[in-house]
Amino acid sequence: MARRTPNKFLRSLVAERVSKRWAKAARGAKEADLSVLRRERNYARTLRQHLNELIYVADSRLALPMIGSTTFRKPQGSDWAWRPQLWRGPLPVPGMSSVQNKSQLGDEVTLFHDCVFSELTLRQLRNTREADLAPFGMRMDVFKFDGSFLSLVIDLPPEAVQGLKRRHLLRMDTIVEMEKPLEIFARLNIRHGPNTEQIVRELPLHEEEIMVEFDLAYTKLNEKRVEKAWLDLIFEGPDMNQVTLRDLTFSRRPRAEL
Repeated sequence: MARRTPNKFLRSLVAERVSKRWAKAARGAKEADLSVLRRERNYARTLRQHLNELIYVADSRLALPMIGSTTFRKPQGSDWAWRPQLWRGPLPVPGMSSVQNKSQLGDEVTLFHDCVFSELTLRQLRNTREADLAPFGMRMDVFKFDGSFLSLVIDLPPEAVQGLKRRHLLRMDTIVEMEKPLEIFARLNIRHGPNTEQIVRELPLHEEEIMVEFDLAYTKLNEKRVEKAWLDLIFEGPDMNQVTLRDLTFSRRPRAEL
């Protein structure tokens, strides 16, 4: 049996006594004198603030996966793969309420809607499940929705269109959780010169692996004039729902030659 050092023993003893002290105070709260109860409440609030801070930092450091992780499954032959910053690392502003049209969460994600009164919230949350590969997720709460459209726009980085050809397949993978069923569509937009190619796919939310692929062979893409690309996630019937995107990744690969 390993022996504890004096310092570890004293810390353990102090922690045990503090725990017993507050357990006793909690048990006696119903009968305690009001002046004593008021003092104990103030002490408890101060202690709770420190404990919450410790728990928050510990969860962030100890939870899986590690912050900054870019690990995810990519199709064989992929020549580009990417996870947006919102799902990869902590944002300076992790959330917002009464989200207005064209509000940004980070540098790459923008929410669009036409609600007169916004009852939407967006926030980044820490993924702690062992099954999650993304360090962070995004949660959207929709209460009363009086608009006609709601979409989340993800700007793809310049690397996504460097060397982009019509023989490429562009793939999006995601993990979605919902309070109640709804339809989500993914629309890929690629600007080339004065024109913009668009491909729309419905997310197969009933399947275990939620993935869509965009085959550029069916577009009129001018390979020499490709400028940028972005993806719209369009939510149909989002009223009174909570949608969590645990992960969102992109990859591309050239189609096998026939």
